[in-house]
Amino acid sequence: MIFFIAIAAVCATLLGGLFALRLKDRLHLILGFSAGAVIGVAFFDLIPEAFELIGDSHDPAFTSGIIGLAFAAYMILDRFIVLHCHDHDHTHGHTRGFLGAGSLSIHSFLDGVAIGLAFKVSPAVGVIVAIAVLAHDFSDGINTVSMILKNGGSRIMALKWLLVDALAPALGILSTIFFSVTSSQLGVLLAVFSGFFLYIGASELLPESHHSHPVRWTTVSTILGMATLYFVIQIAGV
Repeated sequence: MIFFIAIAAVCATLLGGLFALRLKDRLHLILGFSAGAVIGVAFFDLIPEAFELIGDSHDPAFTSGIIGLAFAAYMILDRFIVLHCHDHDHTHGHTRGFLGAGSLSIHSFLDGVAIGLAFKVSPAVGVIVAIAVLAHDFSDGINTVSMILKNGGSRIMALKWLLVDALAPALGILSTIFFSVTSSQLGVLLAVFSGFFLYIGASELLPESHHSHPVRWTTVSTILGMATLYFVIQIAGV
């Protein structure tokens, strides 16, 4: 069963990315949806899961502190390292795209790790986690492609990163053959990616979505992205 789940995760991510590529002439709307989806994943999935997994092993302030530190760390990396270039050098834009797509891909890898570890607990728990992961894999593909395209990356480059992101959960599932992590450790990782995703969504995708475009429809698109992820996560958690 876990083999078919890995294949399904790859296919769902690829479909989302191909959808974004097909509608790249509506990139501002896709970016708006992506911003809402990334923020929605952080608020409605990663953050609650991080608090639950860390549980009583640490004070809640520890978990929220990790989220805040991760947000600040990504901001520093983005502003002072990635953007340490002249404005006329387009390399920095591509690097920002790679950084964002890379973060999303690592998150997809951890999704696969979560599935593999959950199946080690029991098949029932594994299925529940797999459904939750598959529910937002489609938007993961959209978000990865959006990060590359909005930073000036080519269609070929977007496809390459989409393939990386699509394969990441399958590799994550496979990797759990060789190691295990505690619930608390996994919770810390999810808290870190919560901070990353909040920065990506609020500071990169959201401002770019309405730059030189009507705010009304991009705002609707962002709300739709958040609402979609909320309902998908709620349904997956049932």
